[in-house]
Amino acid sequence: MAKKKQAILNAATILFAQKGYTKTSVAELARITNSAEGTLFYHFKTKSDLFIAIIENIRVGITHEFDQYMGMVRFDCGLEMMEKVIAFLLYLADDHEEWFLLLQRHYPYEIAYENEVCRDHLATIYSTLLNFFESAIIRGQKDGSIATELPTHKTALLIFSMVNGLIWLNLNGLYDTSTLYEELLVSCRRVLTTSNT
Repeated sequence: MAKKKQAILNAATILFAQKGYTKTSVAELARITNSAEGTLFYHFKTKSDLFIAIIENIRVGITHEFDQYMGMVRFDCGLEMMEKVIAFLLYLADDHEEWFLLLQRHYPYEIAYENEVCRDHLATIYSTLLNFFESAIIRGQKDGSIATELPTHKTALLIFSMVNGLIWLNLNGLYDTSTLYEELLVSCRRVLTTSNT
């Protein structure tokens, strides 16, 4: 991707994350990126096209970051894999705050209601994240480190919801979630090691 186009995407991601879709103007984006409005429209025909490109960029970024991480790290068991997936997601939300702040807003889902491409990108982002959680659970069930009463997908959704809730609190400055990290892991272990016996 051309440097100018990527610079526009990066700046627009921050603006949309901070101000929202409606309050982000093309004029402001042009000023921040030191571009003419015509340059913006050369790369992205409409503001809506720009937003869809941002969601696609976030999808590609999250998938790339997780794939790289999972390729470098080794796990002794599924429970350890789950803990490292949780830690990496928290790290990623901190390192790419603008991605997660944008994903936590309401308007992407309003746009997705009308725009199938946006909906597909958002669905892929969450499916990708849930797949990492589910993979850890499946591995843990095979190696005996995870035994849960709930189906795998529901367990993954519960764990992901807890982590995502903490990300939301942290991004909105409501709570320093690093102080809850150990408690989060303890809670997840309880969910993941509750068997029928």
